[in-house]
Amino acid sequence: MQRFDYTKLSQLIEINSWTKNKAGVDQNGTIMAAWMESLGFEVERHAREEIGDHLHFISPSKEGKRLLLLGHLDTVFPPQSFEGFREDEAWIYGPGVCDMKGGNMIAFHALENLHQELGSIYNIDMLLVSDEETGSDDSKHLTRALASRYDYCMVFEAAGIHGEVVEARKGVGTFFIDITGKAAHAGNHYIDGIDANAEAALKLLELKKLTDLTKSTTVNVGKIEGGIGANTISPSAKLTFELRYTSTDERDRVLQQIDKIVATSYIKGSVATLSGGIQRDVMEPSDEQRGFIAKINELCNIALPTERRGGVSDANIISSNGVATLDGWGPFGDGDHTIHERASKESFDERLQLVTDILRHFSHGAFEQ
Repeated sequence: MQRFDYTKLSQLIEINSWTKNKAGVDQNGTIMAAWMESLGFEVERHAREEIGDHLHFISPSKEGKRLLLLGHLDTVFPPQSFEGFREDEAWIYGPGVCDMKGGNMIAFHALENLHQELGSIYNIDMLLVSDEETGSDDSKHLTRALASRYDYCMVFEAAGIHGEVVEARKGVGTFFIDITGKAAHAGNHYIDGIDANAEAALKLLELKKLTDLTKSTTVNVGKIEGGIGANTISPSAKLTFELRYTSTDERDRVLQQIDKIVATSYIKGSVATLSGGIQRDVMEPSDEQRGFIAKINELCNIALPTERRGGVSDANIISSNGVATLDGWGPFGDGDHTIHERASKESFDERLQLVTDILRHFSHGAFEQ
């Protein structure tokens, strides 16, 4: 079995793949497509005009369980903000080394190892989307549509510090409340106004009450806009807020209360409308996922460490559509989303060996029971 090859990874890191840089994201995808085709995969390209194309790599099919390897092509760094690949004895550095070009390459090299051993690969596909870093607003529809084809999914975001894989992630939603009041001169006609700013403040306090830290549910009003000036009763205001939650029960509770807050006029005459919604639903542990972990532990003779994370990924999407999903199969790294992003060389080799082992067992039918 080959050790991890940094040459191919450095080639990808040198390409700027900021989500809004379609040309760079597509160049990254074209290189990945050529490598995957060399292993016998068919490339199904989902073309997009303003963002990079999503790429679905499909292996030959036969009867049995199906596994999806899931990653994303984009990074968060605009051109000239953080670019280039470098390394020292212990670490590699650059945009995407752990989030998540490094993870994509672990998936590819594991497939390459499998292809060298077996000559052909069946029932293992890969999906690389182009807009994960901006919320997967486009690709989530594709991921949901493909979910029913698969029994298992491995997502190649970064591993935990001790090699943990991710068994749960919070769900997240972003919402906006637009409030309409009535302008009036604050000195001469104070009582004639309907204060949208005051309505926004009262709604903010009610939203804040929905936070329940005992259940890891948070509602954060991160932005407030409103008003014209100090001498005018505010005719309009806007709240931008985020919901994060760890269970569908909490999601439903908070969504119901948000609707009540929006419908209530705390300042008589004010009117409010709600927009936005859930971006990625919660990734919750399931019996199917526990079975997936147990099978990996049995076949690979390990005790796979797991963790739960507050941040979201495309694992939320595929998991919430009923697929037994584990995230965090990439290398361990830190500094992601900053100019200090790096990934551990030791973790690349460890992850590549483990993922290759899992894919080998899968290909031999060990996950059929």
